[in-house]
Amino acid sequence: MTASPCTLGFRVKSGWTAVVLLAGPRNAPRVVDSRVVELSDPRVPHSRQPYHAAFGTAQTDKRVVDRLILGIERLSRAKIAALVGATRDEYRLSGAGVVVASLTDPATIANQHMRAHASEGRLFRSVTADGLERCGVKTRIVLEHDVYETLAKRLRRPPAKVKTQISDLGEHISPWRAEQKVAAAAAWLVLAG
Repeated sequence: MTASPCTLGFRVKSGWTAVVLLAGPRNAPRVVDSRVVELSDPRVPHSRQPYHAAFGTAQTDKRVVDRLILGIERLSRAKIAALVGATRDEYRLSGAGVVVASLTDPATIANQHMRAHASEGRLFRSVTADGLERCGVKTRIVLEHDVYETLAKRLRRPPAKVKTQISDLGEHISPWRAEQKVAAAAAWLVLAG
């Protein structure tokens, strides 16, 4: 195990999460790993969007939703525990940042289809954070639209410079899309303290 501290960053989506592992000094971390972790079972297609019955319609059968959620919780816990275990085998894991699109309570959304999406966002955010907390990983939830600004303030750098540095971190990583970049920003935010 290396003495270098590391942090995990997650960008949670419906059924999966982009994960970036950063290690190194607070001012100049490096990407050690970048991957996608499935939080839904590919053998159970509706587990990616458990609150949807079909395209554009909400699932109204509570038994179906509950069964899907139970499977998602089990799978997510196992996947997150395996990721944390493998990380701890090689690094001193000091925390995780979880980036989400919204913290809006789905019950406050009138449109049934949009409420289904919000419910899925909350579900996958919750199973990710719960999985990390079950492993004893200190976790911080960050809104996507705030992550760069918050990191810039923490590092005392202009937001544009931080965005460029995040882009440069993934120069040799593929894929290095928006999901990986905000996951890296969340990991760096936690690493920066």
